[in-house]
Amino acid sequence: MPFNVDWVDAFTNRAFGGNGCAVVHDGAGLDDATCMAVVRETSLVECTFTGPSDVADIRVRYFLASREIPFAGHPTVATVAALRHRGLIGDGPVTLETGAGIVPVDGTGMSVRMTQVAPTFGARPDAALVAAVGGLGVDDILHPPRVTSTGLPFTITVLRDRATLDRVRFDMQAFRAYLDTLGAHGTDVMEPFWCILQGATEAGDTFARLLMAPPSPAEDPFTGSATGAMAAYLWSEGVIDSPTFTAEQGHGLGRPGQAQVEVLGPRDAITGVVVEGQAHVLISGTLHL
Repeated sequence: MPFNVDWVDAFTNRAFGGNGCAVVHDGAGLDDATCMAVVRETSLVECTFTGPSDVADIRVRYFLASREIPFAGHPTVATVAALRHRGLIGDGPVTLETGAGIVPVDGTGMSVRMTQVAPTFGARPDAALVAAVGGLGVDDILHPPRVTSTGLPFTITVLRDRATLDRVRFDMQAFRAYLDTLGAHGTDVMEPFWCILQGATEAGDTFARLLMAPPSPAEDPFTGSATGAMAAYLWSEGVIDSPTFTAEQGHGLGRPGQAQVEVLGPRDAITGVVVEGQAHVLISGTLHL
């Protein structure tokens, strides 16, 4: 059975930048095993599958190689860009039905502005436990880590500097201990999101990395959902002075990505997080299943 498919690089305005996502149009009705097989075939971190919705303009399903997840940021940018590219939607507002709720999206052309849901704040895992997942020490962490979600939970972890961020190495045994302590096996809690309060370039205010467990690729070039969670955490904890900033990720992989971020609401009553990025449609074709 044929499906239209677009391979889109998100959080970049050029080919081979940011983070790639394959968007399978009208594929939301496919079974989970097939969706995961598509992700594995592409070797991407995530793919999306669209379909009709009774509660929003479009339904979007998000898959890793290992499972379905409720929401993801760069695939949302990629999906909306792909829909516009094919003339299936126009510029302006559109709503997406996701596993994390209704996500409003706006923008024009290849610029996509999504408003992630209001954050939820969870456990504060022991800093030593989190540090071990990245092969680091407690002294490398500047602020107590916390599980934070704007649609997908990450343990946001602020590190000292770029050199520390560059030293992060994924430790699978420590990651299992981390999941055991959180009681998170089989849930949607993701790997720690490592960030620093300086950009990779002069244009950036934060720089981050996400190292991932198999069968996903070893590192995510740009993580839009974690960027939203990071913004909510930094604002709510008083770590940043302004609710608007420029987030960067992927430069160490040769896939630089950038997002404009705005936290909505006061520190103690955040109503959502806006994450805006560009997209580039790299490949368009037909998927035969």
